[in-house]
Amino acid sequence: MLPVTLDRTCGDPLPAQLASQIRTLVLSGTLSTGDRLPSTRALAADLGVSRAVTEHAYDQLSAEGWLEARRGSGTFVTTTGATGARPQKVTARPARATPRHPGRALPHLDTGTPFFDPRLEPGWRRAWREVSATTPPRGYDDPRGLPELREALAARLGRTRGLEVRPDEIIVTAGTTDGLRAILPELRDGPVAVEDPGYRAAAESVRIFGREVIDLPAAETVADLGDAVAAYLTPAHQHPLGRVMPAADRLRVLDAARRADAVVIEDDYDSEFRYDVAPVPAMATLDRSRVTYLGTAAKSVVPTLRLGWLVAPPDLHERILHRRTITHSGAAWPSQRALLTLLRDGWLDRAVRSARRVYAERAPRVAEAMSPYATLAGPLAGMYSTWLMPEPAAVRAREAARAAGFEINLLSGYARSSGLTGLVIGFGGVSDDELDAALDAVTGALGPRS
Repeated sequence: MLPVTLDRTCGDPLPAQLASQIRTLVLSGTLSTGDRLPSTRALAADLGVSRAVTEHAYDQLSAEGWLEARRGSGTFVTTTGATGARPQKVTARPARATPRHPGRALPHLDTGTPFFDPRLEPGWRRAWREVSATTPPRGYDDPRGLPELREALAARLGRTRGLEVRPDEIIVTAGTTDGLRAILPELRDGPVAVEDPGYRAAAESVRIFGREVIDLPAAETVADLGDAVAAYLTPAHQHPLGRVMPAADRLRVLDAARRADAVVIEDDYDSEFRYDVAPVPAMATLDRSRVTYLGTAAKSVVPTLRLGWLVAPPDLHERILHRRTITHSGAAWPSQRALLTLLRDGWLDRAVRSARRVYAERAPRVAEAMSPYATLAGPLAGMYSTWLMPEPAAVRAREAARAAGFEINLLSGYARSSGLTGLVIGFGGVSDDELDAALDAVTGALGPRS
């Protein structure tokens, strides 16, 4: 029997309690690699709960990479996926031409435009009416952000990301990139590792600060950070491959960061939009002294709100806050005030639930259309999926989509040294009819079904 205890008087769901306690047993070494867990039926009987509770907990931990179900054998603690890949230094290459989207004339199937439920428009308008009726602060406000907003964000991070923080540990930013640019000047001299393929704005931000970019193979385990002083990662839903970083890989990266005395910068991109299991807990929950956490409202509200949040280890937090105080840096007060209302009224929770349902319905439609022609790079989750195929085929499909009135990004646009090619197909910022029309254009260019 596992040494776990479930508390029915606690507000947390029983499957979440069980998953959390098993996760702790693995981290503490009580459960080791290869250990066999009780069957879901046996554990349910031991704990006096329904089998659905234990099945849900095992499914969650399997999705995170802590456990592995082996047909006919049982469920085991696992570290599957370790490859020991090393980062590669690369020389600067000429920047690719920026795709032309004049006035966003064409519907864009991109990775960053979320679904906006029109039924939620009254709550959105109400939030901005409250902004207009509220007296703004005189002069520059707190560089950490509105105290009430930080309280609401702290509660939300604990509830949805498993990250227990105090409001005074949070700094409200003008988005993920603003948070990253607040971190970079406070690091010691040296290069910064960035996933490849990866978030283009992150790599460009590193270069803006005169630092060398080291490419981390995004599809592999990284056990050595070389001489990097920081590693920028998107572990919950790797951008743009969609891979969820397994638990064992997270522990290896953290170990590599400790050996290199490097900071792990966790961009919690697209973290709330899992369809099969609960969202994977934030990597920062494993080591608050080593991980700096970045969150954003761009994917759950709208990108143009330009709001995010940052949670850093104490020393780094103080340096960031000191500089932002001197430079009067901070997120716009009206946006902060509006987000506070959206959180307080439960609007944001409703928006996430609504978007998750839409993505869960659209993702399989994209997969059904694309699977005869390309290979899915990661699990179906979030507001986009990435499809691996030769570059000529990807370009042909992209041009066919343009001819039909749609923009779709090439995977090569996110890559530096990896050489991966394909299409990155977003499905949040278009209607169902637009998505179907775009997929018809793409698949028509790729050829008849095999």
